[in-house]
Amino acid sequence: MVKVKPFAAIRPPKAISKEVSARPYDVMNSVEAAAEAGEKSLLHITKPEIDFNPIADEHSQPVYDKAVANFKLWQERGWLVRDKKECYYVYAQSMEGRTQYGIVLCANTEDYMNGTIKKHELTRKDKEDDRMIHVRIQNANIEPVFFAYPDNAEIDAIMFRYIARVPEYDFIADEDGFGHKFWVIDDDKDIARITEIFANDVPAFYVADGHHRTAAAARVGAEKKGNNPNHNGTEEYNYFMAVCFPDNQLKIIDYNRVVKDLNGLSAEQFLKALEADFTIEQKCSCEPYKPCTLHNFSMYLGGNWYSLTAKPGTYDDNDPIGVLDVTICSNLIFDKILNLGDLRTSKRIDFVGGIRGLGELKRRVDSGEMVAAFALYPVSMQQLINIADTGNIMPPKTTWFEPKLRSGLAIHSLD
Repeated sequence: MVKVKPFAAIRPPKAISKEVSARPYDVMNSVEAAAEAGEKSLLHITKPEIDFNPIADEHSQPVYDKAVANFKLWQERGWLVRDKKECYYVYAQSMEGRTQYGIVLCANTEDYMNGTIKKHELTRKDKEDDRMIHVRIQNANIEPVFFAYPDNAEIDAIMFRYIARVPEYDFIADEDGFGHKFWVIDDDKDIARITEIFANDVPAFYVADGHHRTAAAARVGAEKKGNNPNHNGTEEYNYFMAVCFPDNQLKIIDYNRVVKDLNGLSAEQFLKALEADFTIEQKCSCEPYKPCTLHNFSMYLGGNWYSLTAKPGTYDDNDPIGVLDVTICSNLIFDKILNLGDLRTSKRIDFVGGIRGLGELKRRVDSGEMVAAFALYPVSMQQLINIADTGNIMPPKTTWFEPKLRSGLAIHSLD
């Protein structure tokens, strides 16, 4: 079971919540961030390189110093204010007619270390180290991680009692048109009951988005524990901020691939090589073809869209990893034909979130930047859970959750 606690969030006053909130640090580059950031935007804290002219190296000491200074300044100006008591919070996101409701809480670092918080992706030490620096210098979790948990009717009931009230925050983001609402769970009985339910009835958290931030938070907690001779386990650094959604409310969208070359093959030779493992059907070139079922792929090559369906016997539906379309695509196309090597480090492939649409795949090929694009059928939440429960790891860039958590609605101090 998982250990959670409420916390006194550092957050914006209601009137400026939209101005302060921002997209996550890792979904945009520095130039895009500079264009988006208004005066009060959290991007001045999460991407402070934008405050330099020209834009500075995001890993330089002056940029780290600026992040700390801005976080302090935002609090001095009253743009971020700490709640007077420890609470839980409800965060609702709306996208394309669908709304998901998550509870904002503090998860326990030991739960990550012992595997109660389950991951489905490998992390890179350099990225963990970078996130650790930000937690250390701010002594806070500035941005939340995104968890799923097995749905629980009683937690739902508590959340929906608060959702019936007027929200603390309620706005539509200009960048993407997604809706964001936020409520404060401040009743002591509800707070105590939520803590009990997670401790007694929720067997695990599943990292949906934020593997590196989760690992970094756990490492900072372990580091602070090692440096505190009076450590007793109740310290705030033993916890980190997460937004946790019931698994039955979440939807994973496609995460697609574009490649720079065909490993010396012509388009005709490449199509011929694919015939060994796929049934190929050329589609109308006038509109993108979207995969319609598991083990069906879309390919854009030479101005044409193709349907690729993996032949029986080329995959194993009884293997939680082998059943994944990312595995099939990697094994039968990227390894067998294109010889791309490690997809996490290869410079010959790039990954495109499905939120950008199939038109983005076409654009990148038509521009000459890439030579071919592959769209995949989305992974299901049940597939993700099966993989995490069995201790397996998904291939890189398998899941894309949307909408992304808005940063700046709550911050967790480690003090």
